[in-house]
Amino acid sequence: MKTCYFDAFSGISGDMTVGALLDAGADGVRLIDALQSLNLGASYSYEKTKRRGIAATKFHVEGGEQKAHRHLPHIVRIIENAAALTERTKRRSIDVFNKLGAAEAKVHNLPLEKVHFHEVGAVDSISDIVGACFALELLGVDDIYCSKINVGSGIVETEHGTLPVPAPATTELLVDRPIYSKGPEMELTTPTGAALVSTLAAGFGVMPSMSVERTGFGAGSKDFPMQANVLRCVIGQREAVAESTTVSVIEANIDDSSPQVLGYAMDRLFAAGALDVTLQPLLMKKNRPGSLLSVIARPEDQESLTRIVLAETSTLGLRLYSAERRVQSRSVIEVETPHGKVRMKVSPQGASPEYDDCRALAEAAGVPLKQILAEAQYAYLKEF
Repeated sequence: MKTCYFDAFSGISGDMTVGALLDAGADGVRLIDALQSLNLGASYSYEKTKRRGIAATKFHVEGGEQKAHRHLPHIVRIIENAAALTERTKRRSIDVFNKLGAAEAKVHNLPLEKVHFHEVGAVDSISDIVGACFALELLGVDDIYCSKINVGSGIVETEHGTLPVPAPATTELLVDRPIYSKGPEMELTTPTGAALVSTLAAGFGVMPSMSVERTGFGAGSKDFPMQANVLRCVIGQREAVAESTTVSVIEANIDDSSPQVLGYAMDRLFAAGALDVTLQPLLMKKNRPGSLLSVIARPEDQESLTRIVLAETSTLGLRLYSAERRVQSRSVIEVETPHGKVRMKVSPQGASPEYDDCRALAEAAGVPLKQILAEAQYAYLKEF
């Protein structure tokens, strides 16, 4: 599986994304031909440049009707009518605009169909989003990951006047994604860049384990004195391990919550997407018995799960750190037992019955759970 990792240490915008993918080897001629089929009246070019001594590619869009205020259905028609775009590029691009439209609708308290796009409905933003999606396809990218995102600070001038950075739509698009602010006081992450990664990225955090094949740098418009204003992309093949990614670990030592409260907190954490939740007995300061609550989470779920821990337990603080998670490749098949179907999780080490299936069958039939578990294993071994 080919993976693209975006390193947004200096933010991310649409033109930086396209530039990084061109720099990584996407076919520029094919990309420009595809963008011309949008019929936006624009011309496209790219050039090699440098930002703080780092060689990078700058993508340019010139001309076209930049001031038009387009509604979402209009933009969707433009994309759907582009003859040179593949269906996957069209689908990805429309998904990005739908995500962007939903953010704008929430910010302005409008129905989605009434949202009209200002800056992000301009020719360059449409070209950037479609161009990024097409370049990903040219490079054969299957899945996308992104680092923590540097959003910048200060203020930005928009059609709605002066707004704080990150802009409201950008903030909405990056809810539950890891962001920070470092560097010059200006907008480093645009709504277009935020829409691309919030829609397309499977996860946020450190770079997943991969065998690197190529890298690229996309140049921003300005050259800052304190940092290279570039977006880096790293493209490679994921290793043989089915899952080798970074997870967030949330921990708290708790000595004054009842078992009922902790049990309820575990249920809420699982329901909110925790990968695993455990409780271990501790002997804490002043010889108090307590519990170590540990939560394993996807990086993008870290903040929402942290809020649950603080709300549902008595802890006044917790620890957050990153860890690498590796999981063997696995698949799910169904087997037929005398009491009904049971899903089996199959890995190179063997197969195990799905507990919830076995429990439901045991309760329905009034037989011991261990009997259903044994029947499922026997059915698997007999058939496979």
